[in-house]
Amino acid sequence: MKLLITGGTGFIGSMLLERLCADGHSAVVLTRQTDLVDSDTVQYVQDLAAIPDDAPFDAFINLAGESIAEGRWTASRKRQLIDSRIETTRALRTLAQRLQQPPSTLLSASAVGYYGPQDDTPLDEASPTVNCFSHALCVDWEAEARAFEELGMRVCLLRLGVVLDNGGGAWEQLARSVQFGVATYLGSGRQWLSWVHREDVVAAIRFLLEQPEASGAFNVTAPEPVTNRGFCDALRDEKGAVITLPVPGAVMRLALGELADELLLTGQRVLPRKLEALGFQYRYPTLAEALPALLAS
Repeated sequence: MKLLITGGTGFIGSMLLERLCADGHSAVVLTRQTDLVDSDTVQYVQDLAAIPDDAPFDAFINLAGESIAEGRWTASRKRQLIDSRIETTRALRTLAQRLQQPPSTLLSASAVGYYGPQDDTPLDEASPTVNCFSHALCVDWEAEARAFEELGMRVCLLRLGVVLDNGGGAWEQLARSVQFGVATYLGSGRQWLSWVHREDVVAAIRFLLEQPEASGAFNVTAPEPVTNRGFCDALRDEKGAVITLPVPGAVMRLALGELADELLLTGQRVLPRKLEALGFQYRYPTLAEALPALLAS
């Protein structure tokens, strides 16, 4: 396949690009970096306008978007989070409209924040939602992606959980204290963490790329979410930490404001029903299986 990938140099995209090329695919990658060198299978562009109208693509993979978990959600920060998702998706649609032959498929990132904070309720792709900033952000992002269906394209929405792996993402923050023999949990620790290993995210994207009948929203999370305290205890036991300490919610709110309430002190118990129904096989379905690999480096 010939693919166009946004966010192809990011935490998920870099591994995905490597695996797709190993599968025999080629890609054009939209990036802000200017020092990357093209190869036989990968071409880097800084502007979609550089892509000619007769360029042949089989699929778009849209992973672009600034990290939602970095810094307080000020008004200007919220605007950046919205624009980095909405404007890139709209630019992709403009490209698809001008191509002589639009691609058949769009795989577009979203997040489990779509569901809003939901306590202990198990959530699948058809579950009701709770309104909040992260929910509204995902709703608008997904709406831009669904508009590609008007061009006759198959659209898969990737509702990503908290992606864990060495070398970046949330893992470094979650595991930082245990390096010093202390395992920490946030607030009450009862909030659910819908996690997923990066290897399984990449595998799920490759899987959906090859499923021509698959469309709509897909929860890209491990089959067994854990509570924040459960994650802390499992990490403590695996690493051999000697102390377990809570980080008070009041401290988190003082430091991070709205972000703390929506992303850290509340959560969602999200289940990947549709992926499992299609027969997708996880490499790391449980935290017990994932932690040895995460702690290996």
